[in-house]
Amino acid sequence: MMAMFRSFVSATHQLRQHQQNGAAAAATGESLESQFSCPICLEVYHKPVIIGSCAHTFCGECLQPCLQVTSPLCPLCRMPFDPKKVDKSSSVEKQLSNYKAPCRGCSKKVSLVKMRSHISSCAKVQEQMANCPKFVPVVPTSQPIPSNIPNRSTFSCPFCGARNLDQQELVKHCMENHRNDPNKVVCPVCSAMPWGDPSYKSSNFLQHLLHRHKFSYDTFVDYSIDEESSLQAAMALSCQIKC
Repeated sequence: MMAMFRSFVSATHQLRQHQQNGAAAAATGESLESQFSCPICLEVYHKPVIIGSCAHTFCGECLQPCLQVTSPLCPLCRMPFDPKKVDKSSSVEKQLSNYKAPCRGCSKKVSLVKMRSHISSCAKVQEQMANCPKFVPVVPTSQPIPSNIPNRSTFSCPFCGARNLDQQELVKHCMENHRNDPNKVVCPVCSAMPWGDPSYKSSNFLQHLLHRHKFSYDTFVDYSIDEESSLQAAMALSCQIKC
């Protein structure tokens, strides 16, 4: 009950914040477009949805990748949330229909709900985009841009192939679904690291997971100590844990 009350208060607060931002923007000439922009794509909200627990709003399509993982985190505040408690934000949609803002190209007043489609067909905006300076390296280099950088954020289960698991989710998944699997497998976390051996198969993968990967690396790194001390601590821990 208390969680539901906090969720309601948070959602009410965000609605008031959007209304106050819109009113302030209208009074000061500040860009309404920026006040109603998705934090992910940085464009005006399209089919906005709201996360129940933290009340942050995103485009429905932009939030979709976060909903594909087992334990999703809000892209803005990084708080865990229940994907079943992500709802259509009718209040923000209503404001998008009510407010108008000048197009960044032709300055024509357009309702925010139609801003995306207008910008995609506005000749002035297209001209501005064509005249944007092309990206060039700060210092000329002959080195090729790497195209095979490994993914070190999410992993696949080496037993069943389940995908998009972060480190802690991989531990939980394997403990719940493969506790009695006798097969020797390659650790996907270790093999993704620069020092990892992609051909080495752990004789007891679950034990390896619990010893080495129960927590993400940055969970237990002490950033207050210098690099040399941190290296010594890591070497000492490595000597204690052999698997």
